Amino acid sequence: MSDKDAAWLGALGDPTQCHEPLDLAGTPVDEARAMLELMLLIRAAEERIGEAVTAGEVKCPCHLAIGQEAAAVGIARHVRDGDRVFGAHRSHGHFLALGGSVESLLAEILGKDSGCSRGMGGSMHLRDMANNFWGSVPIVGATIPIAVGAALAAQMDGGDSIAVSFFGDGATEEGVFHEAMNLAAVKRLPVVFVCEHNLFSSHLHVSLRQPADSTCRYAVAHCVPWRRVDGNDVVAVAAAMAEAAERARSGGGPFYIEAVTYRWRGHVGPREDLDVGVQRKDDLGLWKKRDPIARLATTLDVEPDWAPVRETVAAAWAKAVAAEAPSADVLLQRVFS
Repeated sequence: MSDKDAAWLGALGDPTQCHEPLDLAGTPVDEARAMLELMLLIRAAEERIGEAVTAGEVKCPCHLAIGQEAAAVGIARHVRDGDRVFGAHRSHGHFLALGGSVESLLAEILGKDSGCSRGMGGSMHLRDMANNFWGSVPIVGATIPIAVGAALAAQMDGGDSIAVSFFGDGATEEGVFHEAMNLAAVKRLPVVFVCEHNLFSSHLHVSLRQPADSTCRYAVAHCVPWRRVDGNDVVAVAAAMAEAAERARSGGGPFYIEAVTYRWRGHVGPREDLDVGVQRKDDLGLWKKRDPIARLATTLDVEPDWAPVRETVAAAWAKAVAAEAPSADVLLQRVFS
């Protein structure tokens, strides 16, 4: 696509289109099956979290990415040891796609000591550096400059490590996003910007917030190469990340990926019909025809095998529920340095 196409989503923004099976050309079947299994695990985990929120078992705010699994899994396929990946407020999928433990995720959401952040952070403060996930925070856009700083550190260290920044389309309206993009371009930093463009910032559609519906025009403004992909096509996302990571690792500077997708649940919480108290649009049924799991399963001519992943999640949930909460005497130690 040329830069003149950078402002508009076209067919990718139309829920009546892009329902067809995926193109697996060049993707080994075993790799495709592995991506399918990982998307199943992420969805099963988030469905369990949603059930727990509804039942009142979870008290912290939970932002679910059900329907967006392909973006997390496709990007994760080309993350290596030594890379630094940063999430945002909707990062359960990023955490799990990179190899994070389901039990440590659920324990964190339940505020348990065995959680990935020792029970201090909840759903939006996840961290697993052993699996290259350096952290997520709830402040919109806050981890974008941190990722750029990590890319600067990687550049100064030498080698071919990169940084990856996940954020939503709403974050592109933050000033720090543009400052970070500018610095990354000027310094040719090894960072991949990944915008999971689900069309909504909280309950506001992009058409109510921006003069054009694609965020790729910001990459053009900052002289950063870009690719827009169907964010519900895990193969397409992985291919874009392969290109982006290769460029960044070889000294070519930053890269911008816009993965067009759609979240099935509200901005926060498990409901499909409400976004922060506002009635949701009625096009969810159309977007579900782009279900990244169903489309890949259809392409592979298999039925999704939910039983093992749901058993895994159930076992992890039981362990997380039984785990101990942090003791009172460590609370101040873990809050203050």
